[in-house]
Amino acid sequence: MASSSLAFSALPLHFPSSKLSPSKHFKFEPTLHPIKASVSEKLFIAPLAPPSPLAATVVLTEPKKLPIRKIPGDYEFPLIGPWKNRQDYFYNQGREEFFRSRIKKFHSTIFRTNMPPGPPISFNSKVIVLLDGKSFPVLFDTDKVEKKDLFTGTFMPSTELTGGYRVLSYLDPSEPSHAKLKKIMFFLLSSRRDQVIPEFQNCYTEMFENLERDLATKGKASFGKANEQAAFNFLARSLYGADPADSKLGSDGPKLVSKWVLFQLHPLLILGLPRPIEDGILHNFTLPAFLIKKDYQRLYDFFYQNSTPILDQAEKLGVSREEACHNLLFATCFNSFGGMKIFFPNMLKWVGRAGLKLHIKLAQEIRSVIRSNGGKITMGAMERMPLMKSVVYEALRIEPPVASQYAKAKRDFVVVSHDAAFRIKEGEILFGFQPFATKDPKIFHKPEEFLPDRFVGENGEKLLKHVVWSNGPETERSTVNNKQCAGKDFVLLVSRLLLVELFLRYDSFDIEVAASPLGASVTLTSLKRASF
Repeated sequence: MASSSLAFSALPLHFPSSKLSPSKHFKFEPTLHPIKASVSEKLFIAPLAPPSPLAATVVLTEPKKLPIRKIPGDYEFPLIGPWKNRQDYFYNQGREEFFRSRIKKFHSTIFRTNMPPGPPISFNSKVIVLLDGKSFPVLFDTDKVEKKDLFTGTFMPSTELTGGYRVLSYLDPSEPSHAKLKKIMFFLLSSRRDQVIPEFQNCYTEMFENLERDLATKGKASFGKANEQAAFNFLARSLYGADPADSKLGSDGPKLVSKWVLFQLHPLLILGLPRPIEDGILHNFTLPAFLIKKDYQRLYDFFYQNSTPILDQAEKLGVSREEACHNLLFATCFNSFGGMKIFFPNMLKWVGRAGLKLHIKLAQEIRSVIRSNGGKITMGAMERMPLMKSVVYEALRIEPPVASQYAKAKRDFVVVSHDAAFRIKEGEILFGFQPFATKDPKIFHKPEEFLPDRFVGENGEKLLKHVVWSNGPETERSTVNNKQCAGKDFVLLVSRLLLVELFLRYDSFDIEVAASPLGASVTLTSLKRASF
């Protein structure tokens, strides 16, 4: 999902179709057939209505010349300041209130503070925070900022966790290896693109069948675990032509990846452990890489054995087979699998909470288009589903899968918010918390609400430049010269496929939602089979 996720951005959008079995005549009769009825509580979601100019966009008005203002805030005393900020961020206030309270205190969406984890893991925790949609895009401007070793923020996990290599996500576009490694990712997808849609259908059909069995026997089903297995199987089968079940990995892939990711991100996570253990140990000391070495080797062996054509191409580009394989593993497991693990439950949460009215509209749109396309799911067919596409964009806007972006100023420059301008000095670290930027009330109407049709129509499409989950505007493309997520088009494709598969099979569904360290924990309590 981040800057080295897998992508189809460099490929022509001509994926093979996957034909569905003939279905009944398309006639809307809202008779629902639950597998297991257990209606969950839903948050209020604004009802769907025809998009209007007022609902779709907000006109930005600002002075022609904004005043230069000193950046408010400070870093307090060494050691003490970072520790206090970490306690507020994780425990005393929580992440969103941490930022919201400082906006109120400083009367500014741009200010100075420390970001976790702080000492002793990171001895430079000082950042300038950007919390509005106007200033946030400077984080993507490679003329002004660099991204070297800033993928995880003010600290970088040990390269022992990635075979001794700095992988693509940690490279700046100015580094020679960046373009070579990104080209390898594009080559991988171009060589395997014919398998993406059919393998997604195969893997997620298996997932839905398993969920139905769990609902029938237990009355509820965990979407998270089923999704993780389906996602890993899909990535392995579609991109590497290998079924993990037929290898030494078996069904262990998701578990191994989750443990490996934990070793990299634990200084930034709340895991629900007793505070003395969690903050005293996991936020102060990194876990030794040797504890995960055998698990990582199992993953590495699987990818190495099934990546021969890609590794051959890597050698032609001047990249060793070993370095290429570690990058393929990271891009597939951390970025792509991690993105599907986080974003799919989040999207299901918002769609589930929206309720029956949205579900029926999506089912009508999706089934109508697919039937008019001869029962085939294709890229072209999905482009004719404006509501479905808008729902994906809105889920990415309201809860982007990667919330934090960092960059270092290459030179002195001025960054502008809606209300003022601020001088940035060369070498200063900039930090953006994306959910505040993509819920900026001066850009988005009713920004805190999930509006499924927000991006429908001409006015809705104009807002796409402010959807920046991919480390860049939705209206721009990932290239070897920028840090926009190489998986931008891939994420959109698989997210759309999930909604299409879901609403071809079911009229509606009910859920229960709980918090988890990464994304939402979603439990399905009913699936109502397609009735029209």
